[in-house]
Amino acid sequence: MPPASTLIRIRVRMSSRPIDEPHRVSSPLELLFDLTFVVAVAAVTAQFGHAIAGGHAVAELIPFLQVFFAIWWAWMNFTWFASSYDTDDVPYRLLTMVQMAGVLVLAAGVPAAVGESDLGIITLGYLIMRVGLVAQWLRVALEDPDGRRTGLRYAAGIGLVQVGWLLRLALVEAGVLPASWQLPVFVLLAALELAVPRWAERARPTTWHPHHIAERYGLFTIILFGESVLAASRGVEGALEAGRTGGPFVVIAGSGLVLLFALWWLYFLGPAGEGLSDRRHLSYWWGYGHYGIFAALAALGAGLEVAVEQSRHQAATIGFAVAVPVGVYLALLAALHALVSAEPVISPVAVVGAVVVVVLLPLATPWIGGAAVVAGIAVVCVVLVAGTLARAVVTDRAAVRS
Repeated sequence: MPPASTLIRIRVRMSSRPIDEPHRVSSPLELLFDLTFVVAVAAVTAQFGHAIAGGHAVAELIPFLQVFFAIWWAWMNFTWFASSYDTDDVPYRLLTMVQMAGVLVLAAGVPAAVGESDLGIITLGYLIMRVGLVAQWLRVALEDPDGRRTGLRYAAGIGLVQVGWLLRLALVEAGVLPASWQLPVFVLLAALELAVPRWAERARPTTWHPHHIAERYGLFTIILFGESVLAASRGVEGALEAGRTGGPFVVIAGSGLVLLFALWWLYFLGPAGEGLSDRRHLSYWWGYGHYGIFAALAALGAGLEVAVEQSRHQAATIGFAVAVPVGVYLALLAALHALVSAEPVISPVAVVGAVVVVVLLPLATPWIGGAAVVAGIAVVCVVLVAGTLARAVVTDRAAVRS
């Protein structure tokens, strides 16, 4: 047995971890941290599903994207910090627990934020998360001389933007901020959040590990696929309780599973770790671009839930609730693959064709029915997977012959 000091890391001086650290994988604490986001994502997906079922998905789309931004950004900040400065000692674990508590508070405030535009609880949860993260960066500034300026910049930037979020809430609660200004102010504050890492890293770039980051993003993608499966399962339960079973129900339920499997397959076609290692300067585009992919998967889960539950009488709007997220996912995935791959993993022409077909399919609902629309979307994605695999086989054979 190793000595107790290696099992219980009471206090370790915080210093940057090596970029090329071998066998770097997600820690048990990171996996536990992700589980709190399962709750938050499930809450926002369920609320958006209610909006789709009620026929006001378009009106609730902006609140959905705003709440999801808070969830995604909190996860992303912790993930990149941990990739550079995970000491896994007692102070690090306790501050991580603080951030986890903030995620759960945020999740509790999702229904009020999406349904009633009540931002109080969700802002409180976000504040708790940011306090934990600022404390981590201040610890970097105190204990890592090389990273002191970067740590101070992160702490100052995050803290100042958080003051902006609190001021926004106060103005909304006091009725001073007009409704027409609330979205522009949100966009401004979100842009400032996104700008903090670019500004802070100019002092000295952090030593995030490319393969670790690729794995972390892959794991969060799987969580979102799991949320889609859970949402579709809720739709199955609702349909069974209401006695809405039949041929369309079976087709949509089965097609939804095939669709999710095909989308999963497409995401993991190309290893992102090597690409991020060779193209670290493109990491911002790759990391930020995942907001759209993650949001699309969450919205897809809501759409599948409603599609399954209302399989007997579907309108074209429900078909669009499945088609639009799939189209956004495919387009962004191809773009992100291109960022970290020397050659396109998925043919750009094939992606464009698939997106056009998928997005237009719901228009045919009056003639072919909602079940056929969902099945058609699944078939398009399966064909895209098969075509990509066939293209890879041909390319490999040509390389061998040459």
